Amino acid sequence: MGENDFKLPEEKRIQDFECQTVFKRPTNSNIRLPAETSFGLSENVAGSLTYLFGFISGFLMLIMERENHFVRYHALQSIYITVVFVSVYLLLGALPIIGWISTMALISAGMVLWIILMLDAYKGRYTRMLYISDLVNKQL
Repeated sequence: MGENDFKLPEEKRIQDFECQTVFKRPTNSNIRLPAETSFGLSENVAGSLTYLFGFISGFLMLIMERENHFVRYHALQSIYITVVFVSVYLLLGALPIIGWISTMALISAGMVLWIILMLDAYKGRYTRMLYISDLVNKQL
């Protein structure tokens, strides 16, 4: 087999790899970078942590963070959603047989909602819940 003597002419050499690559970062994107909170975490991590232990972590984040609207929004939403779920769970749990079955469905739905809310907060999204988000916006 012969050697490959193929060489690009001088003017065709890649001068600026950044402008030639497919994976370059767009120059004018509207992607918002997460800001830092007052205690040093990025806002998407802090927003996600507000859901970790329900109203306890939501309350702690609400007390610790005084400036960042994103973290305060998710902290208040975490508190309200936890209070609603615990209230409904206790009310349905008091009913015999039907209540026990419905609480199992409520626990499953609560786990799925918990994961979705944590992931949405981590992605930097404001998740809208039916009445709870309106109440949170009035509080903030």
